[in-house]
Amino acid sequence: MSFTELKREVYEANMELQRRGLVIYTFGNVSQIDRDKGVIAIKPSGVSYDQMKADDMVIVDLENTIVEGAMRPSSDTKTHVHLYRHFDEIGGVTHTHSTYATAWAQAKQSIPCLGTTHADYVHGDITCTRELTDEQVNGDYELETGIQITDAYKDRDPKAAPMVIVAGHAPFTWGKDAAQSVYHAALLEEIARMAYLTRTLDPHAAELKKAVMDKHYLRKHGKNAYYGQSK
Repeated sequence: MSFTELKREVYEANMELQRRGLVIYTFGNVSQIDRDKGVIAIKPSGVSYDQMKADDMVIVDLENTIVEGAMRPSSDTKTHVHLYRHFDEIGGVTHTHSTYATAWAQAKQSIPCLGTTHADYVHGDITCTRELTDEQVNGDYELETGIQITDAYKDRDPKAAPMVIVAGHAPFTWGKDAAQSVYHAALLEEIARMAYLTRTLDPHAAELKKAVMDKHYLRKHGKNAYYGQSK
């Protein structure tokens, strides 16, 4: 893929965040990796979606060095790069501060699997990471945020839960490319909203039975999935 094509796909994914109401002003960012070339394209730092153009996307390598672009890349670039380096099968990453998902992050709570909508897309809870230490915050903060996330996945398949909540911060999602990572960001926000409303109606609402959770997840994912149309 050429740099022009990569920038275009990442630009469109970033604009989809705005269309879906997942960002305001300069919030959030989306990236996509070209693993053959060893580079990612990512939104520039602090640029409004209303002013942004495809050519504004910045190309960086996996050492966080700018390869092409007139602007500084997103301040979250080191987090994105860390995820690409540790989650081999992902191709796109999205970061938002969408309202409900961020509320769970600020409460420092994982989102429990309360119903089948959640179970259709994530096997188990949506993890909230541990908090960073003062030393980590005052060190390489964005890199440490990435480490926060990968630490939470030491015993978990990132494909089975392509979304995470960073304690005190906000969500990150990923997928096979930038577009799918945005799709997962939209799903996360809706799941977070449903969970909030459920726990508001009943603070003691029980998690979904494991058998039902497994059924709903596995009918959409894995070798025996049967949801949708066969190719």
